[in-house]
Formats: sequence, structure tokens, C-alpha cells
Amino acid sequence: MNILVIGIGYVGLVSGTCFAEMGHHVTCLDINEEKIENLQKGLIPIYEPGLEEMVKRNIKSKRLSFTTDYATSVPHAQVCFIAVDTPTTKYGAADTSQVEMVARTLAHHLQQYCVIVTKSTVPVGTTSKVRDIVAQGLQERDICLDFDVVSNPEFLKEGNAIHDFMKPDRVIIGVNNAQAAAIMKEIYSPFMLNHERLLVMDICSAELAKYAANAMLATRISFMNEMANLCEKLGANVSWIRKAIGADERIGNKFLYPGVGFGGSCLPKDVRALIAQAQAVDLELAILQAVQEINQQQKNVMYAKLQAYFASQGGVRGRTIGILGLSFKPDTDDMREAPSLVLMQALLQEEAVLRVFDPIAMSKAKSMMGNDSSITWCQDELEVAEGADALVLMTEWKQFRFLNVQAILDRMTGRGFFDGRNQYQPEEMARKGFDYFSIGRQPAYAHEHQKPSQIVNVLFEMQIGPS
Repeated sequence: MNILVIGIGYVGLVSGTCFAEMGHHVTCLDINEEKIENLQKGLIPIYEPGLEEMVKRNIKSKRLSFTTDYATSVPHAQVCFIAVDTPTTKYGAADTSQVEMVARTLAHHLQQYCVIVTKSTVPVGTTSKVRDIVAQGLQERDICLDFDVVSNPEFLKEGNAIHDFMKPDRVIIGVNNAQAAAIMKEIYSPFMLNHERLLVMDICSAELAKYAANAMLATRISFMNEMANLCEKLGANVSWIRKAIGADERIGNKFLYPGVGFGGSCLPKDVRALIAQAQAVDLELAILQAVQEINQQQKNVMYAKLQAYFASQGGVRGRTIGILGLSFKPDTDDMREAPSLVLMQALLQEEAVLRVFDPIAMSKAKSMMGNDSSITWCQDELEVAEGADALVLMTEWKQFRFLNVQAILDRMTGRGFFDGRNQYQPEEMARKGFDYFSIGRQPAYAHEHQKPSQIVNVLFEMQIGPS
């Protein structure tokens, strides 16, 4: 099938490439000429495991091509996916102006029946608006062409997007007639052995489903962060709490990990947009407003812990703080709304000196932070540790799971280790010489753990210690 994907950002590039991988002939269109020129050379604008190789393979097989030209690509498209950005307005709502602009341009170039698909995350009613815009454009051309408009929201996790697209846990299609539904089923049939994972529903429900899913995930994260803060006050261990509630089949164990707050391009934006949609119809979403507030507070947790730790030593001013991990999550270079940015800005405001490292996101972080002389951009975790009064682990990259802690401690001036992702065991880190702080667990100090306690010995022997 001839597929056109408009908007070659994260969603558009992954979607178009995966469609091509399954045998469809895909044209990817974007008005950014530099981006298209680079893609034609096989240069990928984002980091996503496995994507670069797949793009190059499908370019070589001539199933995947890139263009800036609507006039030559639209007339041949049987299905057109709109995957442009829907950024947040100053009021928190989703800005659909790019989607509407694409709809107007499509109306100017359509020459045959086409299924137009909103792949972008859009508020309820946007797909219908696209239909109206295209219909009006065709009327202005005095052309009678049949077309359908479909909602097909994406559910891709950055760092795992190829797998999510190639082996989806569900594909949602919002349609209003059988013909469009049949075409969409044909497109997605190679991605599933049967259609049990394909959910066909009305358009409004499909549009809202994406927001509802992300809002639920955000709620689970903020709930666990709130429980983690309570654990620290009461002397409990959030790792045991997570295991206990995750064992309940009604709850499950996914998205129950506390941390330093969620970031990225989806959860924060979609929570704000859903709140704005509700407010537009005079409805207050109290739970999601709390989720948003909790998340903003959680991004300041590590800075608060650093302040408390150094309070008796003159504060964080002038201290050298090493930061491990900058992207909002591992396996991506996405720095959008990353908790590390909040920490770095707070520390710089207090005139701390920063030494930072991320395996992938360094260049994007540099572009966002500017040329600040108080930041040293390091080559690895050992360089980060040089002369550091404390280290803060902000992103759980795999290479940070088994750090050479002795080599790191030897290079540090201080011994503070602040683990924003609970990658290590408090008592074990204290025995190795660190003052260790994490999320939702009690701190462990080096001078208090010269010898392992009896209960810690039992837990490790039984290999059931919480992680």
C-alpha cells in the first residue's frame, strides 16, 4: 500500500520506517529541508535503538523515501498519516495548528480517494475538524472527491519504540464507516497474528484513549512518589511497598517505581492537555491536577536532599556536584522536561559547580544549558567523580547499574551518593564508604555501617532484598 507520513519527528519517523519494514511503500514528508536532506543520507535526527539500521535498510530496498514536496507525494497516497507536533499552549492545551495546516495543504493536492489519519496526539474533536477543513478545501477547488478521516493514536515508549510498533499490545482505530476500518485493518494486519489486539471504536473515544492511557501512567508514577515521600517520614521502605502492592493482580507491578519525577514529550504534555480539555467543558479533574503538582514537587526532591546534606557544612554553594544521566529516561536522548534540568538549574543558581555525563544526551543537554562555565561536560562516570563532593544518579542507564564504586569514591572529595532511581542498596553502599540517599528509603551513612547488620545478612542470604 502507498502510505504518506507527514511530520517526521519521533512518531512520524518510527511509524513510517516500521510500515516500510512490513512491506508498505512509504513516503515521509516534512517541510524542514535540512532534516529531509539528512534523512536521505541516512542521518537520523533522534536516538532510538535499532531505528538507524532500519531506516537505511528500507531506503536501500526503495520502500522508504523522504521529501518536502506535497505536490508529488499526496496524489499517489492511499493513506496519509498526520504525525506533526501538537505542542502545549501557554494555557496548557494542545496546539493543533500544525495538524490543521496539514489538512488544508492536503485538500489542495488530493486527486483520489484517500484515508487521512490523525496519528498525532490531538484533543477530542480534532479529527472531525480535519474532516471539515479538507471538505472545505475540496469545495473551494470545486472538486468532488471521496475521503475518510480516521483517528489512530500512537502508543510508543521512547527507547522501545521499534518493538512497540512492530509488536503492539493494542492498535486503536477510530472510524465512522466500514470502508476506512477495512483499509486500516489491512495496513496493520502484518503487525499481529490476529485482530484481537486491534480495537475499532468511534473517533472521539479513540482520541481520548491516548490521553487517558498516559494520564493513568502519570497517576501511578506520582502516587508512588507520594508513597515514597511518606515512607521516608515514617521509616518504611518503598521498595517493599512496591512489591507488596504490585503482587495484587488488580494492580500489577508496572509503573510502580518511584523516582525524581516524570518528563519527556508525552506524559507532562498530555496531562496538561487533558486538564485543559476538561476545563473547556466546565469540569475539574482534581486527581490529574494533583498528579501534575506532585510531579513538579518531585523534580525538586534531589536538590532538597543535597541542601539538607550540606546544611551543616555551609550549604551547596561552591560545592562540586557530579550528575550521572541527563535524559528523562534511558535509551533516548530526549531532554524535554527532564528532571535533571530542574536539578542543574537549581544548583547553578546556588553557584555550585557541576560535572555531568550522559551516554547519549550530552549534545542536546548542552544546547539547552548553554555555555555555562560552571558545567564540565565529562566523558564518563569516573571523570564526573573527579573532585566531586557528591554524586547524583538521575537516569538509570544500564551502564550505571554496576558502577565501579571504589574507583569513583577514590576520585571524589566527598562521599555523598544521591540515587534518584534506587539502583543500589543503602546498607551496601554505606559499607563501601558512601553516605547514601535514595527515594522512599532511609538514608545510610558510611560511619554507621562498618559491619553488616544481622538482618541485612539474612536478607542477602535469602536473596530477597528489596531493590
